[in-house]
Amino acid sequence: MKYDLKKQLRSFGYAWQGIKACVGKEQNLSFHLIATAVVIIAGFTFGITRTEWMIIILCIGVVIAAELFNTAIEKLVDLVSPERHPIAGQVKDIAAGAVLVCAAAAAMIGLIIFVPYLTRFFL
Repeated sequence: MKYDLKKQLRSFGYAWQGIKACVGKEQNLSFHLIATAVVIIAGFTFGITRTEWMIIILCIGVVIAAELFNTAIEKLVDLVSPERHPIAGQVKDIAAGAVLVCAAAAAMIGLIIFVPYLTRFFL
């Protein structure tokens, strides 16, 4: 099978279009992006370690990806079930719950990483 660079670049373009379709339009994604900026600034301010950066970047990626998956699921459910249906609502709730689990785990990891820096800074 021959590698098709043009096809690969088109695929990246479609993925980028998907991200752009959500940024600024999805309230929860906007919140996560603001939190991301705060965490990155805090990371540079406190001089967190390389390992801590890797963990923070992984958490950011997981939460943003979960939010994008959630948005895709919500849009698909709206397409296939434009009228209210209990199962459609459950699907949306479950997807939102997955984002909440990811965000809560990321927040706990953030506390584990940043609380020691904050206590040294303020004490």
